[in-house]
Order: sequence, then structure tokens, then C-alpha cells
Amino acid sequence: MAEAVADRIQEGTTVAGRRLDRAAAEWMAKNEPEWLARRRLHAWQVYESTPMPNIRMEEWRYTDLSRKLPLDRMRLPATGPLPDDPGAWPEPLRRALAADPEGSGHLTLVDGWAVHADLREDLVARGVVLCSLRQAVDTHASLLKQYLATEAVPPEEGKLQALNGTLWTDGVFLHVPEGVQLESPVRVTRFYSEAGAAFFSRILIVAEAASQVSFIDEAFSDDLAEPTLTSTVVEVFARDGAQVQYVALQRLGRGAFYQSAQRVLAGRDTALDTLHVSLGGSTTRVDLNVRLLGAGADSNMFGLYFGDGDQHFDHSTSQDHVAPSARSDLLYKGALDGDSHSVFRGIIRVAKGAHQTDAFQTNRNLLLSDRARADSLPNLEIEADDVKCSHGATVGQLDEEALFYLMTRGMSRAQAERLVVLGFLGEVLQRLPMGGVVEKVTRTIEEKLLAGAHA
Repeated sequence: MAEAVADRIQEGTTVAGRRLDRAAAEWMAKNEPEWLARRRLHAWQVYESTPMPNIRMEEWRYTDLSRKLPLDRMRLPATGPLPDDPGAWPEPLRRALAADPEGSGHLTLVDGWAVHADLREDLVARGVVLCSLRQAVDTHASLLKQYLATEAVPPEEGKLQALNGTLWTDGVFLHVPEGVQLESPVRVTRFYSEAGAAFFSRILIVAEAASQVSFIDEAFSDDLAEPTLTSTVVEVFARDGAQVQYVALQRLGRGAFYQSAQRVLAGRDTALDTLHVSLGGSTTRVDLNVRLLGAGADSNMFGLYFGDGDQHFDHSTSQDHVAPSARSDLLYKGALDGDSHSVFRGIIRVAKGAHQTDAFQTNRNLLLSDRARADSLPNLEIEADDVKCSHGATVGQLDEEALFYLMTRGMSRAQAERLVVLGFLGEVLQRLPMGGVVEKVTRTIEEKLLAGAHA
């Protein structure tokens, strides 16, 4: 099977560029189970037959991949996994890990490869699993066969999702058995150092009925001298009565293209909170979908972004109400300085029969520069009766009266702007105050504001 897969790819067209074509062939010629090799081959076939996103497509109208993502110049990481030894890890990663509060478990990845995983012994005894995706292929194959790249984010979701389904090298697998509740978060830290590479990883979270888990996924790097892609697919399955909190914190350096496709499937009476924080990178593209499949499901979707320089953020969200009597509430807020640009595209879909739906969507933007720009496109598609749905968007400048008031109290203009921006964005963080996240986000925003004041 492996040889057939390699031959099939080598015969294919050069869609991503010859480097990634060859990498796909070499990767799938490795000794993997037949089910996984077939799944990778299917993803590659979807990739070959799917057009590259372009600005003529509505969902990509504001993000030109032909300029921002030179796939033909990229390669897979040149090195394999580092040892499970902090002394061998990059210094910025060691500092970040030392500053993190305690958690139920930790998993660390360097340049796309898992290098360390730990989990509290009492949780291991209760059947909780936290391990690298590569390890799970061998140790939890039945669960991966059921969930990985099937119902949540199959290759058919999009061209970049299909490329990820072909080329993922490693990732995270978390399984929380029925009724098990984790009191402190699981913390995943991903550090990238190799410029010019394309990193592909996946995160798979399965929360069984009546379980509870919080998950913090942080991706960061120093500035990167060449265009670098970090592609992540996140699949979350929340069974009936589960409570799941998922936080993504992106603090990549300049030169990074951060692409993430996330889908949460929510069963009956689930409680789901997601928070996506975009602070770093040169270009960010996030596709987030919450699919409410069971009555009584409740989802809060929070987002925060702060751009400066020529940073570009593109967030595409969807709230899919399939079952009746479910609720979703989305709040995305961003502040933009310099020549930065944000795009928010959100849609609430209410299917036939999904009566008594409550769904809300709000996007607010604060412009700190005359050159900054925010495009907001909220939408509704309603096919059911007896629903409460609303959407709204605002784009505004700094309130000069508020700044003047603060300055009359002895603050400099820079201090006043800092307070106004932190207050504007802080509403999002207050809605999901995860340990350690608020502090990191606040510190990063303050550093950006200070750099802008000195520019």
C-alpha cells in the first residue's frame, strides 16, 4: 500500500510545488498502517482536485494567497523530533514553559514534533489519555480511525485542510472518558524555529459524555527570516453533557503564516467555550465552525486580535444550529494599529426544524491608526421558525474625549491609549479567564503598544 501511495503522488500534478510533492510521496512511503496511508492518499486526491483559494472566491476575497503563501518555496521541516530533554530545547521555549502555571497535563512540540508529554497520575488511572498523535496511531488506533479527519474536518473542507490531511507529521490526542472532570487545564505549547518550512499538525480532542476539560493551545516563535507556514487542524468532539473549553493563543513572529481550521461537534446539553487570540504572525487565517447537533447545546465563541505594522488577520466563523433549543453567542473584538488589516466573516445558520434557537454574533473593531482597516461581514441564514437571532458589527476610532479625560488625570497619551485598548479588549478575556492566558495576552499587547509609541 505504501509504495502505491508514493507512486500515485509522484504521478500527480505539481500543485503545492515540487518540494511538497516529493515530501508527500516520501512521507506516505513510510511504514504506517494501511488505514492511515489510505486516508492520506484520499486527502492528496482531494487536494489535487480542489482549486487553490483565490480572491475571486467570496470566502477568500480579502486574503490573497498568491502573495502571502508561497507554497512552491516551502519544504517540510528538515529535522526530526528532539529528545525529551529540556536542555536540548530552544531557550525561548524553556522560558515560556517555566512561566506557565500548573496544569492537569502538558504536551510540548518543537518544529511540529512532540518532544514531551505528561499527565497527572490520578487522571491516567481514570483512563484519560494525553499523547502525541504519532503515538496514538499505534496505541489508540480504533479511536483515531473513528474520529481523525472523518466527520469534523475531512479533506473536503478545503484545499489547505486537504494538504494538512496529507502531510501532518505529528500533533496532540486527548481523550477524556465518560464522567471524568479535569479541574485544571491541559496545556499544549508549540514552538517553531525553522524558517521557510511548512509545518502540518492536528489536534484531536474527544470528551465523552458528562466529562469536563479545559485545553490551552499556544503557538509561538521568534521572527522568521523566510515565509513559514504553520497549518493546524483542530477536531473537538463533545458528547452529551460534556463541558469543553478550548483556547488557542497565537504569538508567532513576523514571517509566519498561521492557518488553522477548527471544528467543534456538540452533543445534547453540552457547554462549549472557545477563545481564539491572534497577536502574532504576518498573516493569520482561522476557520472556526461550531456545529450544535443536540438539543440544549450551548456555545460561547470568543475572539481577540491586535495588529500592528502590516499584519493581516482573517477570521471566518460559522455557528451551525442543527438541533432545536440550542444557544450560541459569538463576540470577536480587535484593535488595529499601523497598516494592519482585519477581516471578520461570520455566519449563523439555523437548519429546518431547529426551532427555539438563540444565536448572537458581534464583531467590534477599534482603529488606532488612520491607515488601519477592518472589514466585517456578519450574515444570517434562517430556515426555522420561533428563533432569536441577531448580528452586528462596528468599526471605530479611539475616543478622543476618553483619552482627554484620562490625560487630565495625569496620564500621558501613550498611557491613556494603553488603558483604553486594554479595557476594550479585556471584555473578551473576562468572559473566559483561563489561568496564565490573560497575563500573556496583556503583556504582549502592552509590548506592542509600547513599540508603537516609540515608532
